[in-house]
Amino acid sequence: MEALPQNWPKKSAEKQKQFKRMLETAPKNKVLKALPELHEEAFEQVNCLDCAACCKNYSPRFKTTDIKRLSKRLGLKESRFIEQYLRLDKEGDYVTKTAPCPFLGADNACSVYDSRPSDCERFPYTDEDVLLKRIPLTLKNSSFCPAVFLVLDNLSLKLK
Repeated sequence: MEALPQNWPKKSAEKQKQFKRMLETAPKNKVLKALPELHEEAFEQVNCLDCAACCKNYSPRFKTTDIKRLSKRLGLKESRFIEQYLRLDKEGDYVTKTAPCPFLGADNACSVYDSRPSDCERFPYTDEDVLLKRIPLTLKNSSFCPAVFLVLDNLSLKLK
């Protein structure tokens, strides 16, 4: 496994076309078989609490079940939770009104971690088929998430 280079954001930008081609042409079953190990290896090197770029710059989708769970956790009516924290985006999904996420602490920890939205729980999708099904999202994620960059970079080495 390649170590995370200091200049990984620059390397990710340089490799976007290569990553896109790889994701579009790689044998799906081979990729899916490799992802769990690559995911684990990446998170041996990346500590999300050191980064939190996802929480600082982007919002997950808040599905109905997420809204119900979080509003209950915070002791708010669902309508009040939505009014206070969420807005509808252009796709019609609920997302946070603000960035960084209102639940992100100064220490980069999530104040509602045990009740966080399913998108947050699954992010960065490096151990599931979303990596192949939503290639533009995967490429975007690789530009700000070091774990996604590592998975893609090491996947490209594994597929050679």
